[in-house]
Amino acid sequence: MNPTVKNEVRVTADPAGNLLKFSFFGDIGLAEIEHYEKEVDAALATMPRGYSLLTDLTELKSMQLLCVPYIERTMDRNRSCGIARIVRVIPNRRKDIGFNIMSIFHYPRGLPIITCDTMAEAERALT
Repeated sequence: MNPTVKNEVRVTADPAGNLLKFSFFGDIGLAEIEHYEKEVDAALATMPRGYSLLTDLTELKSMQLLCVPYIERTMDRNRSCGIARIVRVIPNRRKDIGFNIMSIFHYPRGLPIITCDTMAEAERALT
Protein backbone atom coordinates (compact mmCIF):
# COMPACT_ATOMS: atom_id res chain seq x y z
CA MET A 1 0.00 0.00 0.00
CA ASN A 2 1.34 3.38 -1.00
CA PRO A 3 1.26 5.68 2.09
CA THR A 4 0.70 8.77 -0.09
CA VAL A 5 -2.49 7.41 -1.66
CA LYS A 6 -5.47 9.73 -1.38
CA ASN A 7 -8.63 8.20 0.08
CA GLU A 8 -10.94 7.99 -2.91
CA VAL A 9 -12.93 5.88 -5.31
CA ARG A 10 -12.25 6.47 -9.00
CA VAL A 11 -14.93 5.70 -11.56
CA THR A 12 -13.78 5.37 -15.15
CA ALA A 13 -16.17 4.75 -18.02
CA ASP A 14 -14.97 3.53 -21.40
CA PRO A 15 -18.16 3.13 -23.47
CA ALA A 16 -16.23 2.38 -26.67
CA GLY A 17 -14.33 -0.40 -24.89
CA ASN A 18 -17.49 -1.57 -23.13
CA LEU A 19 -15.73 -1.30 -19.76
CA LEU A 20 -16.61 0.41 -16.50
CA LYS A 21 -13.91 0.53 -13.80
CA PHE A 22 -14.15 1.23 -10.08
CA SER A 23 -10.85 1.66 -8.19
CA PHE A 24 -10.78 2.00 -4.40
CA PHE A 25 -7.85 3.72 -2.67
CA GLY A 26 -6.96 4.12 1.00
CA ASP A 27 -9.59 4.33 3.73
CA ILE A 28 -13.09 4.72 2.31
CA GLY A 29 -15.75 6.41 4.43
CA LEU A 30 -19.02 8.20 3.79
CA ALA A 31 -17.49 11.25 2.09
CA GLU A 32 -15.66 9.12 -0.47
CA ILE A 33 -18.54 6.73 -1.11
CA GLU A 34 -21.12 9.53 -1.53
CA HIS A 35 -18.90 11.14 -4.18
CA TYR A 36 -18.45 7.71 -5.83
CA GLU A 37 -22.20 7.15 -6.03
CA LYS A 38 -22.69 10.38 -7.99
CA GLU A 39 -19.87 9.45 -10.38
CA VAL A 40 -21.36 6.00 -10.90
CA ASP A 41 -24.68 7.51 -12.02
CA ALA A 42 -22.92 9.70 -14.59
CA ALA A 43 -20.76 6.83 -15.84
CA LEU A 44 -23.65 4.39 -16.18
CA ALA A 45 -25.53 6.88 -18.34
CA THR A 46 -22.76 6.49 -20.94
CA MET A 47 -22.46 2.70 -20.92
CA PRO A 48 -24.06 0.40 -23.51
CA ARG A 49 -25.87 -2.72 -22.31
CA GLY A 50 -23.60 -5.75 -22.06
CA TYR A 51 -20.63 -3.94 -20.51
CA SER A 52 -17.98 -5.42 -18.22
CA LEU A 53 -17.17 -4.05 -14.77
CA LEU A 54 -13.64 -4.10 -13.40
CA THR A 55 -13.44 -3.47 -9.65
CA ASP A 56 -9.91 -2.90 -8.33
CA LEU A 57 -9.30 -3.24 -4.58
CA THR A 58 -5.51 -3.35 -4.89
CA GLU A 59 -4.98 -0.06 -3.02
CA LEU A 60 -7.95 -0.36 -0.63
CA LYS A 61 -6.88 -0.17 2.99
CA SER A 62 -10.31 -0.21 4.67
CA MET A 63 -13.96 0.59 4.10
CA GLN A 64 -16.47 1.64 6.73
CA LEU A 65 -19.51 -0.57 7.20
CA LEU A 66 -21.67 2.51 6.52
CA CYS A 67 -20.60 2.21 2.87
CA VAL A 68 -22.44 -1.09 2.31
CA PRO A 69 -25.81 0.43 1.25
CA TYR A 70 -23.99 2.54 -1.37
CA ILE A 71 -22.24 -0.53 -2.78
CA GLU A 72 -25.54 -2.43 -2.84
CA ARG A 73 -27.29 0.41 -4.70
CA THR A 74 -24.44 0.45 -7.21
CA MET A 75 -24.82 -3.28 -7.76
CA ASP A 76 -28.56 -2.81 -8.34
CA ARG A 77 -27.90 0.01 -10.83
CA ASN A 78 -25.38 -2.13 -12.69
CA ARG A 79 -27.92 -4.94 -12.90
CA SER A 80 -30.62 -2.65 -14.28
CA CYS A 81 -28.20 -1.08 -16.79
CA GLY A 82 -27.30 -4.42 -18.37
CA ILE A 83 -23.99 -5.50 -16.86
CA ALA A 84 -22.70 -8.67 -18.53
CA ARG A 85 -19.53 -9.58 -16.61
CA ILE A 86 -17.64 -8.62 -13.47
CA VAL A 87 -13.91 -8.93 -12.90
CA ARG A 88 -12.53 -8.06 -9.47
CA VAL A 89 -8.93 -7.54 -8.41
CA ILE A 90 -8.65 -8.49 -4.74
CA PRO A 91 -5.02 -9.30 -3.88
CA ASN A 92 -5.85 -9.72 -0.20
CA ARG A 93 -9.06 -11.77 0.11
CA ARG A 94 -9.60 -10.46 3.66
CA LYS A 95 -10.39 -7.10 2.01
CA ASP A 96 -13.27 -8.54 0.00
CA ILE A 97 -15.59 -6.32 2.14
CA GLY A 98 -18.52 -8.60 1.37
CA PHE A 99 -18.70 -8.19 -2.41
CA ASN A 100 -19.25 -11.92 -2.93
CA ILE A 101 -22.15 -12.11 -0.48
CA MET A 102 -23.78 -8.88 -1.72
CA SER A 103 -23.47 -10.14 -5.31
CA ILE A 104 -25.75 -13.08 -4.53
CA PHE A 105 -28.57 -10.69 -3.65
CA HIS A 106 -27.94 -7.84 -6.09
CA TYR A 107 -26.83 -9.47 -9.35
CA PRO A 108 -28.70 -11.96 -11.52
CA ARG A 109 -27.95 -15.64 -11.14
CA GLY A 110 -25.44 -16.77 -13.75
CA LEU A 111 -23.68 -13.42 -14.14
CA PRO A 112 -19.98 -14.25 -14.62
CA ILE A 113 -17.93 -12.94 -11.68
CA ILE A 114 -14.18 -13.54 -11.79
CA THR A 115 -11.92 -12.68 -8.85
CA CYS A 116 -8.22 -12.16 -9.59
CA ASP A 117 -5.13 -11.57 -7.47
CA THR A 118 -3.48 -9.11 -9.89
CA MET A 119 -4.41 -6.56 -12.52
CA ALA A 120 -2.54 -8.61 -15.13
CA GLU A 121 -4.85 -11.55 -14.38
CA ALA A 122 -7.88 -9.27 -14.58
CA GLU A 123 -6.82 -7.87 -17.93
CA ARG A 124 -6.53 -11.41 -19.31
CA ALA A 125 -9.99 -12.23 -17.91
CA LEU A 126 -11.45 -9.21 -19.70
CA THR A 127 -10.23 -10.27 -23.15
